[in-house]
Amino acid sequence: MSIRVLVADDQTIVRAGFVAILTAETDMTVVGEAAEGDAAVAMAAELAPDLVLMDIRMPGMDGLTATRLITRHSSRTRVLVLTTFDLDAYVYEALRAGASGYLLKDAEPEALLAAIRGVAAGDGALAPAVTGRLIAAFAQGAPVSPETTGALSSLTQREREILTLVATGLSNAEIGERLGLALGTVKVHVSAVLNKLGLRDRVQATIFAYESGLIRPSGMSTA
Repeated sequence: MSIRVLVADDQTIVRAGFVAILTAETDMTVVGEAAEGDAAVAMAAELAPDLVLMDIRMPGMDGLTATRLITRHSSRTRVLVLTTFDLDAYVYEALRAGASGYLLKDAEPEALLAAIRGVAAGDGALAPAVTGRLIAAFAQGAPVSPETTGALSSLTQREREILTLVATGLSNAEIGERLGLALGTVKVHVSAVLNKLGLRDRVQATIFAYESGLIRPSGMSTA
């Protein structure tokens, strides 16, 4: 099935470049273009795309606010933030707003396409420059809320172990090899973790793992 994409960027030439790259792919369809954040929100509600390519700095409503509104409105539409700004604060705020990935605009077309496919499949995507090290740096100062603690306590020990490995960036296949589990069993555990915690994807699971204290910024697990 084709991945339905909405492109949101205030620069016409940049937006056209993204559209050209995507329309050349047989498994992707551009369903709309937006030059402002509020237009992106309205079009996402109307068109229900699988994924929104979201710029951060746009006239009027910025991409962070638009991301927050889109992900709050729909659990189906995912957002991949694509920006020129390699700033830690933007990374963390974009992910906290509900984005499933964050790439810089200097990424190669192949990396962009791979990220879109990954996010659409629920895997999430982060640029090499915005790895778990950045997430950990921000999460270190974030207070652990009672809601987060309560949600974490709802997981079984195995599920906490799975969440820890997801947060360290391991794929399902790598988790299975690490724990001696079949790939299908790992997928069931990952789905159970996401459902119990009310999370959209693996990127959101990573954020939760750091904010809950399950993963410490040093990379050490408390599980």
